[in-house]
Amino acid sequence: MDKSFAIFGKYSFIPVIAGPTASGKSALALEICRRADGELVCADSMQIYKGLDVGTAKDTKEEIGDIPHYMTDIIEPGTDFSVYDYVSTAIPIIRDILRRGKLPVVCGGTGQYISSLLYGLDYGEGDEDAEINATKELEEELSKLGIDVLYARLQEEDPEAAKIIHPNNKRRVIRALAVQKALGITFSEKNRRSKLSGPEFPFKVFMLDWDREELYNRINKRVGIMVSEGLVDEAKMLLSLNVDRTSTCWQAIGYKEMLNYLDGKETLEEACDRIRIGTRHYAKRQLTWLRSMGGDVTKIPPDDPAVNAEKVLELCK
Repeated sequence: MDKSFAIFGKYSFIPVIAGPTASGKSALALEICRRADGELVCADSMQIYKGLDVGTAKDTKEEIGDIPHYMTDIIEPGTDFSVYDYVSTAIPIIRDILRRGKLPVVCGGTGQYISSLLYGLDYGEGDEDAEINATKELEEELSKLGIDVLYARLQEEDPEAAKIIHPNNKRRVIRALAVQKALGITFSEKNRRSKLSGPEFPFKVFMLDWDREELYNRINKRVGIMVSEGLVDEAKMLLSLNVDRTSTCWQAIGYKEMLNYLDGKETLEEACDRIRIGTRHYAKRQLTWLRSMGGDVTKIPPDDPAVNAEKVLELCK
């Protein structure tokens, strides 16, 4: 941990604004930046993709204004980007923001990204050749046996990892199994050992604590707005780029549900219903992850962003 952090200003912690989708994280993070001469570092695994603006709910140019904004629009759709890639890119950015006397403000809902910063997780490759070979073997098994067989294996060999990895996330299932095959320890154990080094900087996590029904209403409303603002066109763009349908960006809620509509198998309203359901389920998983962090998360009511920004900054002193 960089003990010199406090010399850059009156704050002793870097705020991390977390929470479920549609909870208002970005509005709060941007307000904090305005009040504390801050710069925003995104922690969203889908906002990293160029061109996927509406479906990933990126901040608009009007919302961002003149606030520097990092870790969005950095790779092309279809490109692989691991948690290790995120840490390797985000940490130098945070270090540079501090060096310039500014306050980094981390904002996002991707649990692995935030955990990698908060706990100093090391997602290095270890024995890289062994993991590459294990991954290739598992991909061949996937094509022959299907994801259900591999996920069942993960549940048996590393139930802890299986609880936080969705069975449809083929890439993460293979990654967890490949680590175990190559290193001889489970993915969960590798993560535990990696925590020993601790984080590079002091972070404090804040969560906007909505009533569940109110949050679900916000989600339902957001889906309608996304469709009206061009979600279908973005899905068509992915198709026109011939992005593999197993790619991570197609797994983002909103895009994968549009495939059946674009293939003529569902109506637009049916696709939207599945987006609403999928988004609510995703929000529930985000809340479960945040609650599992216990005292590491400070809950704040979903108040006016200006009010909450002052609360967060006071708690980061």
